[in-house]
Amino acid sequence: MMHNHHHEHASTKNIRLAFFLNFGFAVLEIIGGIWTNSLAIISDALHDMGDSFSLGVSWYLEKLSVKKRSPQYSYGYKRFSLLGAIINSFVIIIGSIIIIMEAIPRLLNPESVYIPGMIGLSIAGIVINGIAVLRMARGKKIHERIIMLHLLEDVLGWIAVLLASMIMLFTEIKILDPILSIAITVYILVRVAINLKKVFSLILQSVPLNIDTSKIEEKIRGIPGVISVHDVHFWSLDGDYHVSTIHIIVKEGLNGSEISGIKLECRRLMHVHNIEHTTIEIEDENEECSLSEC
Repeated sequence: MMHNHHHEHASTKNIRLAFFLNFGFAVLEIIGGIWTNSLAIISDALHDMGDSFSLGVSWYLEKLSVKKRSPQYSYGYKRFSLLGAIINSFVIIIGSIIIIMEAIPRLLNPESVYIPGMIGLSIAGIVINGIAVLRMARGKKIHERIIMLHLLEDVLGWIAVLLASMIMLFTEIKILDPILSIAITVYILVRVAINLKKVFSLILQSVPLNIDTSKIEEKIRGIPGVISVHDVHFWSLDGDYHVSTIHIIVKEGLNGSEISGIKLECRRLMHVHNIEHTTIEIEDENEECSLSEC
């Protein structure tokens, strides 16, 4: 439990840092985009403002997610972090659509930009957003990975701006600015789609990908005194905190100490598979299960 608390605290600090870095640089981008007349910078400034809003929401929801359980939310507030992931994903999608819509006209009518200013801003963008990406890359929760995509998009975008600026410094290929903006936006949209699929999978309570249900059931059946298992369920609250429920049929006549030993061994096995919360129902081999699927 101490490990989880430490990770949640670190997650909140990472998101807070990402928010302040993103918001501060978005303001600088707006000024720099107007100054250089660069679509890549102006569109990224708009995108970053949306990012800052979603990061602020994620910061709040992450702080909320570490609250202890309540009568209304008996499993606690961990799943609120998934709401942050969904908000972030849709902000990326909306911002990306805006970028593409702005870039297409520039493909037909490229405009002149102030290249030295673009070079300076792109270097600053790579450094500032790169720091935030490295911090978020340490996170294990799915919403942290989605936030990292936010910031990675910015880093890649600024690398593209830098490359385009260097090429335009020596050539007249002005069309590079909108071309690279579209290419990077499409790449990030694909990554967002993959992560959104994972988020909705969690919301629909699918079995976490790293959990082999049949293998765990086999190991439980191998515990002395256990006859069989059924009604086994695995799901995850936030992609990091996994939950399970299981019915175990034991031999008739086992005493309290022996049953406690079976429960202890079962919980140890679950912990090895990163399942933090396990509810175990012990049934005698002659006991009839009330669940219809038994």
